[in-house]
Amino acid sequence: MGEDAETLLIRIRAAMPALRPSERRIAHEFVTDPAAAANLSIAALAARCETSTTSVVRFYQRMGYAHYKDFRIDLTRAVAREELATSSLPEVSGDIDRHDSLEGIVSKVAMNETMSIADTARSLDMDALAEAVRLLLAARRIDSFGVGASALVSLDLQQKLSRIGRTAINWHDAHSAWTSAATLAPGCVAVAVSHTGATVDTVEFLSIARKSGAATVAITNFGDSPLAAAADVTLTTAARETKFRSGALGSRIAQLMVVDCLFTGVAQASYDVSMEALRNTYEVVHDRVVRKRS
Repeated sequence: MGEDAETLLIRIRAAMPALRPSERRIAHEFVTDPAAAANLSIAALAARCETSTTSVVRFYQRMGYAHYKDFRIDLTRAVAREELATSSLPEVSGDIDRHDSLEGIVSKVAMNETMSIADTARSLDMDALAEAVRLLLAARRIDSFGVGASALVSLDLQQKLSRIGRTAINWHDAHSAWTSAATLAPGCVAVAVSHTGATVDTVEFLSIARKSGAATVAITNFGDSPLAAAADVTLTTAARETKFRSGALGSRIAQLMVVDCLFTGVAQASYDVSMEALRNTYEVVHDRVVRKRS
């Protein structure tokens, strides 16, 4: 199986916000039931999506394929990969709905988050990750920012970096983040987290930081987004969101996975110093816990 087959469904999901309405309906058909869609002819697919055959051709060409046959083959392989990856999980289908039992909800959330992590690991750009690690290693100060659920991920990054002795600051308020970004300079790094990559406050934070001379890193689900455009390095997640998007199910877990990889890369590259810092911080916290119990 080639790389195109392994990441096809991931790339379709990532492309959906930027597609034309007719192409978005086609993409929705493929991500909702890829196995069934892979068996449709161009004409049948166009009819089901209430669009033209030209839109179907434009869609698969946008995905990087010259021929529909090759697109369908890779789609079938992508479906097989997903079935293999989830074979150990309870069999579930569809999105969460009002009639699901708690057991069904658990199964569907587990499936969603498991595949969000697996897809992100498969599609994460290793060169971009290595560059982000390099920037954080060399940074004299690291500012991070996010809004909503992404703010929790941003805070997690700051706390992890602080544990290994890095000067890291997380901002909860947009105005504070902007004023801080304006004081950054070469040698500093700004990290912004946004699932959509279109959150205005977050994009502005990264844009101001870049104008100030800082290196900029974005963690987002969409490489073709305003946030990515403001970043020197973009780390792209491949989260699967449900109709409960406001709960940030797949996006948050995928972002945390990227943060863990980023942190671990920095810690490993400064192994002795980081291990010593982790031991010291653990002892302080552990000692505090013991004293409270005694």
